[in-house]
Amino acid sequence: MGNSALKAHLETAQKTGVFQLTGKGLTEFPEDLQKLTSNLRTIDLSNNKIELLPPLIGKFSLLKSLALNNNKLTALPEELCKLKKLETLHLNGNHLRQLPAAFGQLSALKTLSLSGNQLRTVPTQLSGLRHLDVVDLSKNQIQNVPDTVGELQAIELNLNQNQISQISVHISHCPRLKVLRLEENCLELSMLPQSILSDSQISLLAVEGNLFEIKKLRELEGYDKYMERFTATKKKFA
Repeated sequence: MGNSALKAHLETAQKTGVFQLTGKGLTEFPEDLQKLTSNLRTIDLSNNKIELLPPLIGKFSLLKSLALNNNKLTALPEELCKLKKLETLHLNGNHLRQLPAAFGQLSALKTLSLSGNQLRTVPTQLSGLRHLDVVDLSKNQIQNVPDTVGELQAIELNLNQNQISQISVHISHCPRLKVLRLEENCLELSMLPQSILSDSQISLLAVEGNLFEIKKLRELEGYDKYMERFTATKKKFA
């Protein structure tokens, strides 16, 4: 991409606070963006070939939304965790295996999309994020859901198309979790904690495409309680 085109994008971004450059074959984060660290609120560099997010990212103090879907990222810098105003982070379709240790410091984060990466477990760092509403971890390589999930503040958790065969009973302790998607995993019915049905806030449980027939779910203790929540929610939005 020519320098003049990039310059035009930078000039626009300076006025609008939005820098969007998608599908241009970029192999690295545009260095010239550092001129705009104090006024960018949105950066979208999706559908490029970026392999590395530089430490410079931590300087965008006003950034609210960052999208790097469908790039070639294998890791994220610790500096990303300095973005105290970041509310939306979209990193679908990369090669991420883990999150930075300090990821829990992204205190304003509301939406996190990590679909189509290489995560093997639900990152424990997510438990510290108090304003998290939606977490998408679908299409990863997650095999189990650990005890720390009980501290997750999310309203919706998408774990579709993983390799999950075990779920901690602590998932039923999630204080705000209303929607749990577990479609196309490796769950036996005996590995699904019954407390999800009887003792949780979950009002939509999607478990199609696992190692049991859905009608068997209806025979579990607590299913009636779950259906009460499901129906009440449905009525609310009807």
